[in-house]
Amino acid sequence: METLYQYAWLVPVLPLVGAMVVGIGLLSFSQITVKLRQINAIFIISLLGAAMVLSFALLWSQIQGHETYTQMFEWAAAGNFRLKMGYTIDHLSALMNVIVTTVALLVMIYTDGYMAHDPGYVRFYAYLSLFSSSMLGLVISPNLVQVYVFWELVGMCSYLLIGFWFYRKAAADACQKAFVTNRVGDFGLLLGMLGLFWATGSFDFDVMGDRLETLVSSGTLAPALAALFAILVFLGPVAKSAQFPLHVWLPDAMEGPTPISALIHAATMVAAGVFLIARMYPVFENIPAAMSTIAWTGCFTAFLGATIALTQNDIKKGLAYSTMSQLGYMVMAMGIGGYTAGLFHLMTHAYFKAMLFLGSGSVIHGMEAVVGHEPILAQDMRLMGGLRKYMPITSITFLIGTLAISGIPPFAGFWSKDEILGLAFQANPLLWLVGWLTAGMTAFYMFRMYFLTFEGNFRGKDKGIQKQLLAFSGAIPTFGPGAMDIKELESDVHDDHHSHSDTPHESPFTMYFPLVALAVPSVLIGLLGKPWDNDFEHFIHAPSEVLEEVSHFDLTEFGLMAGSSVGISLIGITLAVLMYLQKKIDPAAIAKKYPTLYQLSLNKWYFDDIYDRVFVQGCRRLARQIMEVDYRVIDGAVNLTGLATIVSGEGLKYLENGRVQFYALIIFAAVLGLVIMFSLV
Repeated sequence: METLYQYAWLVPVLPLVGAMVVGIGLLSFSQITVKLRQINAIFIISLLGAAMVLSFALLWSQIQGHETYTQMFEWAAAGNFRLKMGYTIDHLSALMNVIVTTVALLVMIYTDGYMAHDPGYVRFYAYLSLFSSSMLGLVISPNLVQVYVFWELVGMCSYLLIGFWFYRKAAADACQKAFVTNRVGDFGLLLGMLGLFWATGSFDFDVMGDRLETLVSSGTLAPALAALFAILVFLGPVAKSAQFPLHVWLPDAMEGPTPISALIHAATMVAAGVFLIARMYPVFENIPAAMSTIAWTGCFTAFLGATIALTQNDIKKGLAYSTMSQLGYMVMAMGIGGYTAGLFHLMTHAYFKAMLFLGSGSVIHGMEAVVGHEPILAQDMRLMGGLRKYMPITSITFLIGTLAISGIPPFAGFWSKDEILGLAFQANPLLWLVGWLTAGMTAFYMFRMYFLTFEGNFRGKDKGIQKQLLAFSGAIPTFGPGAMDIKELESDVHDDHHSHSDTPHESPFTMYFPLVALAVPSVLIGLLGKPWDNDFEHFIHAPSEVLEEVSHFDLTEFGLMAGSSVGISLIGITLAVLMYLQKKIDPAAIAKKYPTLYQLSLNKWYFDDIYDRVFVQGCRRLARQIMEVDYRVIDGAVNLTGLATIVSGEGLKYLENGRVQFYALIIFAAVLGLVIMFSLV
């Protein structure tokens, strides 16, 4: 068994090897590498599959009770300072390895169908493999410095993948927005790291927690300073997990291909922030101010994301705000001491949200056959409807994901979200109330999404809606990039309206197989966290908890909490049915009755406008003022120096004329001047 752990470093290295081999092929033998596209894909998928098998073996070993295994080597030394790197396999890292590898493998299989006709097919696989390696390296990191290294690598891969279609302005802008926003949080994380090292002299998670508690309790370190360091570290997860106020990058990141949305922005990268909070739990749990900040940040983010998702028409952006809201639940759970509950929701959410994103990609793939590849048309739910009869597998799996995220038993989301709400009620009833209302909104907007997409009549051929959407966005229909073959699209054009096939179609096997595979854990995996027999809590327990100290199950309390959460979800589903399925309530009438609230939601609480005016335009105004200072003061001083040199030089050249009589005259004048000066004195 020890041999297994000695080779655990292969988990992140195997996908790294795949990315390196294919990347070198693209740089050195680009034409051959591109021609061997599916061979490269099989190579990368096989390496990740081997990493997944090793991850499952490590998880099984941890379940059987194997102790935490850590392997370290000295990476840098200076005087008394020693920095070690390596890897650690414990319950948390073993679980995260399995989550990352399983979702990544299914996304890579899905990619073969979704990106089948994209010219960047091989490059996309190389990026995916590099991202998987970076995320797996982050998961097994034994200290905060190594986490930070892989944290930045994950951010770099996110930048590359969001801007994969870099020749589209929207994608180029989105990856820059994600990069800049995450740099703000990462700078805070770096400052917090350095502050904690200054205080504790270590980057090891447990050592930092123990020493910080000792320093604060002894009065050596002010509690406010410890709280400042912890909150600065928390800024990293705030940006990476799209928490308020650094949440604005996530919806724009949907400009990347849909497999990226499923892998990075639903299951793995955005969950890295929650994972870091879990790793830093020994530090956070002893600082009440930090825990309160984490809890209320997560609570408000959950509510904020849900309110914005209510009015979204782009299917991917609706899911993006849903992801932001669910991440808020996880962060809130961590802040109220629900270590296990937060990680449990991370696991269940990873599977059903990845399935929902991949389902949206399947829908977009089907819509492209009808309306072309222009995102404003292929992703807008107002042009969908009735897709259930054309795409039965996609619709069933999407419905399963919708039921799971809505908290309907026995689907996975019910068990994890209910546990968070129960703990929130014990910690602070106001937190529970906000989370409870958010659960109702979640059920409403998810079933709104399902009904608009899969029920009713198909609206994709409605030229009036298409013209309105294109006129509103200023877009021109395009044919690529994406899953559709450009030649197939062009051969289907029969009129000036760019009409293609009359109806959508089900996606190929490589696209619907991952949907079916992800549907299984979306239904069943929540049963691991049954409150009367919580196997997940026994396995993933907080660092400060003892295994025997598991809360006693109270059937009455469970009935009240579960009943209330299911009840509010059913209310949300009922409203969605009345509005979007039975058409008994007119959503437009409600929007007209409450225009302020409707515009607030539709315009995303105006955060983008505020940030643009304050930061973007403000920075530009400041830059212009600095440019004026540079032009008038700095350049003026330099130009004045040059002018003085020229004038003095021009003047002095007339004194150096080579005439002895002129030099004698100057000497006589100087002597005369000295005589007059001394005579006056």
